[in-house]
Amino acid sequence: MNFFLEEVDGIKIIRIKEERLDTSVAPDLKAQLLVLINQGKAVLLNLEDVEYADSSGLGAILLGFRQARDAGGDFAICGVQKRVETMIHIAQLTNVITIYKDQFEALEQMKNVD
Repeated sequence: MNFFLEEVDGIKIIRIKEERLDTSVAPDLKAQLLVLINQGKAVLLNLEDVEYADSSGLGAILLGFRQARDAGGDFAICGVQKRVETMIHIAQLTNVITIYKDQFEALEQMKNVD
């Protein structure tokens, strides 16, 4: 999986540098999310380069959310493109996962949450 990691104001950010979030990427994303969640209280998944996500990709996102919640942390996604957003809505993940328009908005909101 091609990705970029950074930390801003204590928020761990992983930006997926792949067009597809599918079965070839999801296992690596799950592993990376578990590492990041164990390292910090807040994780932001930036999907601005992702044009397609299948059920395994959505499963990886949901795993990140659940692990962060169980650890007492915060998890959100940002930069969701229209096609991926449609899949997230169909899976009804918008009811549980916070989605921000872009990384700037996400960081502004997440740094104010304690």
